[in-house]
Order: sequence, then C-alpha cells, then structure tokens
Amino acid sequence: MSEESGRRNLRMPSDDEVFAVVTEHLGGNHVRLRCVDGETRLGRIPGRMKYRTWISEGDVVLAEPWDWQDEKANVEWRYDDDDADQLRREGHIQ
Repeated sequence: MSEESGRRNLRMPSDDEVFAVVTEHLGGNHVRLRCVDGETRLGRIPGRMKYRTWISEGDVVLAEPWDWQDEKANVEWRYDDDDADQLRREGHIQ
C-alpha cells in the first residue's frame, strides 16, 4: 500500500462542526456523542447516512451542533478506523 507511508488529507470540521466520539447507540437514528468541546450531545443520524453508513460505539464522527438546541447535533461524517487513528496521532481527538 503506497498510501500507508503518507498522511491522508481528511475532511476537517468547518466553523460549525466538531469532532465527536460515539459513546452509545440509542436505537433508531440516535446516538450519544462525546464532543471535543467537552459537551455530551444527543446525535441524530440523518436519513442520507442512515442506511449507507453504519455507525457504532467508538466511531469518530463529525457533528454539527444545533443552533437552537446546543445539547443536540446532527452527525455529518464518519471516519473509518485508519482515519480515526490518524486524527488521534495528530492530536485532534483523544
């Protein structure tokens, strides 16, 4: 694998997004998220991701907190294991 030697260019959070780790799957399209800003939020998996991307406990995701209700967020992106390891090595998440 030639990619193994180099750093991959990953999707980084925009101004209104934060890194988060899924701590609990609540059933349906809801998960509990531990965000890097110190908040614990209820995450909602949107329909466009629900059946295409399987999200489980321990996954690293990008979450977009709601403007009107900060304790809730939409899950915008899921990183695979290799990408999550790279984010940990670079110090973006614990």
